[in-house]
Amino acid sequence: MGILNVTPDSFSDGGRFFAPDAAVEQGLRLADEGAAILDVGGESTRPYSDPVATDEELGRVIPVVQALAEQTEVPISIDTSKAEVAREAIAAGAEIINDVTGLTGDEAMLEVARQSEAGLCVMHMQGTPQTMQDDPQYDDVVAEIAAYLAARDSALTAAGIDPERICLDPGIGFGKTHAHNLTLLADCWQFHRLGRPLLVGHSRKGFIARILGDKEADRTAATLGISIALARQGIQVLRVHDVQATVDALRMFAAAGGLGPREQARWLRVAE
Repeated sequence: MGILNVTPDSFSDGGRFFAPDAAVEQGLRLADEGAAILDVGGESTRPYSDPVATDEELGRVIPVVQALAEQTEVPISIDTSKAEVAREAIAAGAEIINDVTGLTGDEAMLEVARQSEAGLCVMHMQGTPQTMQDDPQYDDVVAEIAAYLAARDSALTAAGIDPERICLDPGIGFGKTHAHNLTLLADCWQFHRLGRPLLVGHSRKGFIARILGDKEADRTAATLGISIALARQGIQVLRVHDVQATVDALRMFAAAGGLGPREQARWLRVAE
């Protein structure tokens, strides 16, 4: 999943693709590099970010979604927690809703999901972007997040959502300490027990700088290391900024026998 932030203030690339033409060009570049999904977002969800008005978010993302849908066959995901934005993005050609609130932030989102056939990426977040890093606490971070995701999955299927449409995301960096993030990355395989495809968004996040000991360090190589570790655990969707580097690294790791049989076959097929 290639990240396309149509924002002036995202933590990693805010402003670079804020203009619609620049965003569309970047989206097509990510598709050419091997992205299987393009994730378009118009509101930063970095810690302590300010909310964006619905009209503003619509103005940022809808022209980009529509243009990309007309120019590439790669499925488009809309990264939003607003039902109206999701509805308009689906009408413009998006096929997936990626909601950091797990479809709980807007009470109308469930109905949008029910009225569409869009895929649903359901994420865990403790708190909101404005509060999530204010001393997050867990007794058992893996077990508690697994329980939350299982409950959301059950609620959605009980509401009539086809379970085949659901993908689950433990929410790296969303209401977690650095230690929580590392535990989740090491034990991400445990979420396979939930029986749904898994998505992890780890790219260039702040805990990487903590480990590297340099807030200004380029986080690309470190992100690749995490991507390889997640691929070894069979994580199906890796949400990243650097698509070409990720595809190349995983192809070579697979070719060198570093992945299990299923993951190795997947990445070698991509390389053919």
